[in-house]
Amino acid sequence: MSYRTRIAGTGSYLPEKVLTNFDIEKLVETTDAWIKERTGIERRHICADDEATTDLALRAANKALESAGITFDQLDMIIFCTVTGDHLMPSSACILQSKLGCKGIPAFDLQAACSGFIYGLSVGDNFIRSGQYKNILLVGAEVIHRYVDYKDRDTCILFGDGAGAVILGRAQPDDHQVVCSTHLGAEGSLADLFFLQAGGSKTPITHELLDRRENFMKMKGREIFKNAVRTMAGACEQAMAFNQLTVEDIDWLIPHQANYRIMEAVAHFFDFPKEKVISIVHEMGNTSAATIPVALDWAFRDGRIKRGQTLLLTAFGAGLTSGSAVVKF
Repeated sequence: MSYRTRIAGTGSYLPEKVLTNFDIEKLVETTDAWIKERTGIERRHICADDEATTDLALRAANKALESAGITFDQLDMIIFCTVTGDHLMPSSACILQSKLGCKGIPAFDLQAACSGFIYGLSVGDNFIRSGQYKNILLVGAEVIHRYVDYKDRDTCILFGDGAGAVILGRAQPDDHQVVCSTHLGAEGSLADLFFLQAGGSKTPITHELLDRRENFMKMKGREIFKNAVRTMAGACEQAMAFNQLTVEDIDWLIPHQANYRIMEAVAHFFDFPKEKVISIVHEMGNTSAATIPVALDWAFRDGRIKRGQTLLLTAFGAGLTSGSAVVKF
């Protein structure tokens, strides 16, 4: 017997502390107007000193459980998408499992950078389709500001912290609110466009690396912009062709919230109406794997996204990874 997956509930959390463009003006040579023109970002949320990635994830997860109408003891699995886990080991998924109190269920981290949520959605969907599990907690959460060099204008204007979560549930046979398809890609030959040098097995953290500020993210902005538009547009094209959909069939496009100009360029590629693009990048900046689930949760809770609508999700990230999904929400 084959099964289908539905998004049963959503949740999100952004930390209370806000870092505005005017705050960044005091750190590097830039202006509020320049940042808004180039990125569309006005502010980012930054976690407190005593907050870690799993703390943000826990808040989003509890909201998603409440939204889905289930309790933690009904979960069968946790998939935690992040590049900024609490520790290199153990996994943040295992720490979150303990904080939630759901003992014994499988829990693992998934690292696909900003495409992480789409990758996680694909993995979770396949577990449910196989019949192995009924309820999966899928989280995208990041405390990314701790890897940002606030002397580097090209990166420090972009990133913030946050967490989004969904509950993936087994759909009833007559339920049309399902994950229709997911599509994943990667181009490892472009890995040097966006990377974090220090901390891995190749370059363990040393005083020399810290002196060279290699413990912060480095990005080749122009190349990232070009490849982001190309890969996200291609992923959307693949998803629509697979499901035999046109732009008119899509109620909402939810792209990775990296930069408004990137999202605008992807929409323009399809002549997709701007008013049908979910964008909250002005409020949170780039929160990596958290952007899509946070945007989904916000738009669902404020009434823009409604049950039964067709959503097209798309993302790109370091790697370079990319992906898309069509969801009958």
